[in-house]
Amino acid sequence: MQPEPAAAELVEEMIEAQRARLLALARRLLPRATPEDLLQPHDYPELAEHPEFHFEDGILAGYLAVLAALRASR
Repeated sequence: MQPEPAAAELVEEMIEAQRARLLALARRLLPRATPEDLLQPHDYPELAEHPEFHFEDGILAGYLAVLAALRASR
């Protein structure tokens, strides 16, 4: 069963929204945070030690996994 393209588009929108949410949270904890900093959050104790950051980052990882699964099933 092939997923509908609309499903992948929806997940992509969710990913972008979650990335924005994660960056906003990171900037509350570390005002100079950039999108690239989110790729290596363990370099910054303010992010590495914050449970809410880990939670939101986990949601993003889940969305990325769903997108990968959708693309693999095409």
